Amino acid sequence: MKLDLAGKQALIIGGDDEITQAIVTSLLQQGVTVAATYTSEGEAAASLIRELELGKNGSFAIQADVSDPQAVTNLVEQVRQQFGELDIVVNNASVISHASIQELTLATWQHTLNTNLTSVYLVTQAVLDMVKPGGSIINVAACLAAVGMRGKAHYTAAKAGVIGLTRSLCKELGTKGIRVNVVAPGVIGSGEMGDLSPEQRGRYAYLAALGRLGRPEEVATAILFLASDLSSFITGATIPIDGGVGGIAAF
Repeated sequence: MKLDLAGKQALIIGGDDEITQAIVTSLLQQGVTVAATYTSEGEAAASLIRELELGKNGSFAIQADVSDPQAVTNLVEQVRQQFGELDIVVNNASVISHASIQELTLATWQHTLNTNLTSVYLVTQAVLDMVKPGGSIINVAACLAAVGMRGKAHYTAAKAGVIGLTRSLCKELGTKGIRVNVVAPGVIGSGEMGDLSPEQRGRYAYLAALGRLGRPEEVATAILFLASDLSSFITGATIPIDGGVGGIAAF
């Protein structure tokens, strides 16, 4: 079966990580015109910009802090001027840090919630009048949201919020023909978790039923499925991409 995504237009809210890069690459390969955000100048942003420009189909990159309401307004206006309409929206802005509840500062809590959760609300609300009937909104959470982890209360709370928000949005937007789903990656061997020590990587690989860490392109493949009509009767779902770790308490 074909994905039939050629000619569609997508907004990818991303970060300076390999998962965002994999999502953008996969969509471009399918013939999608992509607007993608990045957080800060650097090698990752430069690579993203080059790839979008090489697509020569009107794709472009925008630097934006999507936890800031005014930045989201400016971003969406630029996308509106370039695209007019959207078929696909991916919310993948994310920050992660480690702090016990005793050490967790209010500033860190708010920054984590604003980047991981509030950004999904801001972007979704701002683009709604551009998303076409049959469109797909895909939010990136984390498998940790279901099981928790020491030192990650702020991160897991935010990602669990993304799942809850998605469940409500699917009911609000279903009458408009818009699907809203979640992908929940486990430990991916790059991106946010790319600084794991060899011992940590081995431990997480052991916990997975498949005996290895995930790859960024495997997250991107799930997003392609949810963006396509192959998932036309799927909404409000959370798809784990964790290699079978599931609810193992060892996290």
